[in-house]
Amino acid sequence: MTTINPPADRVATPFAKSIVKTPPSADADKMPKSAIADDMAMIRAASELTRDLVQPSARIYWIDMLASAFVGYAGIAAAILAPSTAWMLVAALISVVALYRAGSFIHELTHIRKNALPGFRLGWNILVGVPMLIPSFMYEGIHSLHHNRTKYGTVEDPEYLPLALMKPWTVPLFVVAAAFAPVALVFRYAVLTPLSLLIPPLRRIVVERYSGMIINPMFRRKPPEGEFRRQWAWQEGGAWAWSSLLIAAGVFGWVPLRALVIFGAIAAATLVLNQIRTLVAHLWENDGAVLTVTGQFLDSVNVPPPGLLPELWAPVGLRYHALHHLLPGVPYHSLAEAHRRLKDALPADSQYHGANYDSLPKLVMNLVAGSARGAPA
Repeated sequence: MTTINPPADRVATPFAKSIVKTPPSADADKMPKSAIADDMAMIRAASELTRDLVQPSARIYWIDMLASAFVGYAGIAAAILAPSTAWMLVAALISVVALYRAGSFIHELTHIRKNALPGFRLGWNILVGVPMLIPSFMYEGIHSLHHNRTKYGTVEDPEYLPLALMKPWTVPLFVVAAAFAPVALVFRYAVLTPLSLLIPPLRRIVVERYSGMIINPMFRRKPPEGEFRRQWAWQEGGAWAWSSLLIAAGVFGWVPLRALVIFGAIAAATLVLNQIRTLVAHLWENDGAVLTVTGQFLDSVNVPPPGLLPELWAPVGLRYHALHHLLPGVPYHSLAEAHRRLKDALPADSQYHGANYDSLPKLVMNLVAGSARGAPA
């Protein structure tokens, strides 16, 4: 787990010693991201204008996460007990949105300092991670590689595929696959966990390929070490116990099959929603080259106000994903203020404005159109 909160590390600082003149944002849109030089004025402004925004608020984190989890699980109960299909769908929709928000805190767990929010990692895993079969070990140690200066967008990045350069059918397949994730997760924990502990070669495969939230099929995860190994052990053990209990409840009739199906459908919908959001987190145009910080920033997406819907489909600060790549140590509740300061302070020709977009549908259509142009079937 990498934490980037100290002042010297809050901004993803470029390694290059010589910087050519940064082109205006309009020109940057027309060139490969690998050819974009660093906008040092933007990087300096990001560091200087946000020094007071790096401290996470325990009160905000706990209230937001607990409220989201409570509404999400209450929605599941209401959907199961609903007197009609219409009320079931309304309750399920509320549950999906709330549990999606609660689950999105897994992203924050990868960036906050170890002792900044005492007990929050444990609480989130007990209330959300294990019940939804997405314990935090599946993201911690993975997401930090996505923020690595020389790994972003390369074959070593577990969270990147050049979707805009791939076959047109890749985009819908990317979304549809998420709908089957709950079944895959139950199988991973209820079946592969105990089997892999008995069969060492299988354990190596499970750790390398099936123990992380990744989209790059070439990525292989390394075994955990130290304290993280102990966290991994209890989280995986909890997920095994819960997934086994779900299977037993269905097989022995402890819980009505209808209730299990509704729970599974809601879980699947949260993962599909996250997958759609992932489609527009980046432009996915990098072909494997090492990018500058500015190149990474412009390959990422902000969907700032005045739109309100991004707060639902890109919660917990994810609507400022490009800004997050520039300032990975700023907590989610401070990103709106950081964006406001940079938007007001930087000139119109700053690269910063080139990462701001209006809506999700337009971004999805651009991605589909780009893949159709770049890789015809």
